[in-house]
Amino acid sequence: MTIRKITEYPEAVLSQVGQPVTKFDQELADLCADMYDTMYDSEGVGLAAPQIGLNLRLFVMDCAGIKLIAANPEIIHTEGEQSSQEGCLSVGKVPAVVARPMEARLKAQNEKGEWFEQDAEGYAARCFLHETDHCDGKLFIDHLPKLRRDMVIKRFKKEKSWE
Repeated sequence: MTIRKITEYPEAVLSQVGQPVTKFDQELADLCADMYDTMYDSEGVGLAAPQIGLNLRLFVMDCAGIKLIAANPEIIHTEGEQSSQEGCLSVGKVPAVVARPMEARLKAQNEKGEWFEQDAEGYAARCFLHETDHCDGKLFIDHLPKLRRDMVIKRFKKEKSWE
């Protein structure tokens, strides 16, 4: 398959609400395979379509024992709270501590268009929430207080200037 270029902050597609996936065909299966290849090549645990420049509600993940494709994802239940380091391929993997729910239930369609629900807790729940945020036009830095957000962006830009 193909390794796709990671779209980085502040590209507009990262702040747009993704369009629903409506066709569940070989083209979608190939796209998901490319997304997995890109995610693994980048040493990520999740990758959403906006992160490769596509304005679609779609992500793949392989995180904490849960590997799945999620089209048209929704978080339908959350519970508890956790705070932990979080990073993002689209923000140069610059980490920051983000508060998220401890448990999450995802409702989505698989690559065949079949609806499913999946529960997760801890790191896997964080992955569900992070990738669904991408589909909603949000980045993890949008959950940070302004000062911390500005610091992460400054560090990301500084690291980009060294490349």
